Amino acid sequence: MNSLFHHPLILRTPSCSHSLAATTTMTMAASLALPSISFQKHSFFNGSSTVSFTKLGAPRFGRSGVFMSVSVGSQTLVDDALFADYKPTSAFLFPGQGAQAVGMGKEAQSVPAAAKLYEKANDILGFDLLEICTNGPKDKLDSTVISQPAIYVTSLAAVELLRARDGGQQTIDSVDVTCGLSLGEYTALAFAGAFSFEDGLKLVKLRGEAMQEAADAAKSAMISVIGLDSDKVQQLCDAANQEVDEDDKVQIANYLCPGNYAVSGGVKGIEAVEAKAKSFKARMTVRLAVAGAFHTGFMEPAVSRLEAALAATQIRSPRIPVISNVDAQPHADPETIKKILARQVTSAVQWETTVKTLLSKGLKKSYELGPGKVIAGIIKRVDKSAEIENIAA
Repeated sequence: MNSLFHHPLILRTPSCSHSLAATTTMTMAASLALPSISFQKHSFFNGSSTVSFTKLGAPRFGRSGVFMSVSVGSQTLVDDALFADYKPTSAFLFPGQGAQAVGMGKEAQSVPAAAKLYEKANDILGFDLLEICTNGPKDKLDSTVISQPAIYVTSLAAVELLRARDGGQQTIDSVDVTCGLSLGEYTALAFAGAFSFEDGLKLVKLRGEAMQEAADAAKSAMISVIGLDSDKVQQLCDAANQEVDEDDKVQIANYLCPGNYAVSGGVKGIEAVEAKAKSFKARMTVRLAVAGAFHTGFMEPAVSRLEAALAATQIRSPRIPVISNVDAQPHADPETIKKILARQVTSAVQWETTVKTLLSKGLKKSYELGPGKVIAGIIKRVDKSAEIENIAA
């Protein structure tokens, strides 16, 4: 599930569908000449295009879109810790795989800027994405290679629907932090101007293909464990692992929300988890309809392809903090972002920590942009009083 867990898929389980629920500092050798400080040109996603601007003055966080870089010779280094002290007030949250549903994208056709995204997607993907989104069939839309680009495009189309509303641009301008479940992290980075809509879609397309191929190479699966805290789920995994070979070991793949954690691993290991769950007092387990054990070492074959694609992609420092699924921290350095994205498919998704951190830092209002209401359920599971609005497309 790469996107939820992403497994956003797990969000569809009964437990979460309702109540759902590094800093890398720059170091320089003493022998280097005194570096020059400069403010770089910054870009951000604006629907059908990427808007660039340059700001001068003291570095600030949040909506100013300003970031500081240090130039040493011909290299420009960005302080990865730039957003470390971010103070969120308004957040855009983007869903991951599993949030898709036949019919999504229809509303987007009423807004030209949103409809244009699907037209661009068709050229990049080589097939009619909108036709599959709106008419299915469901099994085709649910496939990893289709659902990931479908959710990416539909989520950014939702941004355009919001922009077209009265006060929508003001809402967009007020956003000072963003993140997304697994696949949704790519959507968040596109919104924050780290890469263009087109480049992001190419990455997502390759990501879906690479993850599908990795899943086809081994017998693996995912399961959602409902009703246990994370410590108990870990104990359940440990007990299951005592009964299977190394190739069938399981682990927590998605720390989604209290009482709902996804476990990935070999089929025999997953079967052992199912058999032992009741003895650990789990309310239920739900086998997830995904291609394989996402966010574990089973996805290792996909990493090299992702690394190559990311290396060839222009990635800029985001204009606002984008929280990583890997470590629940924002990163500003483009090279660090590339490494994080490559690691993401084999790393557990730290979504629960991300949500709790945002709320503890004072987040006032969140918007879930894209298909489904998975994220709203998670937010409410963590804090029933949290304010979140769904913007579908």
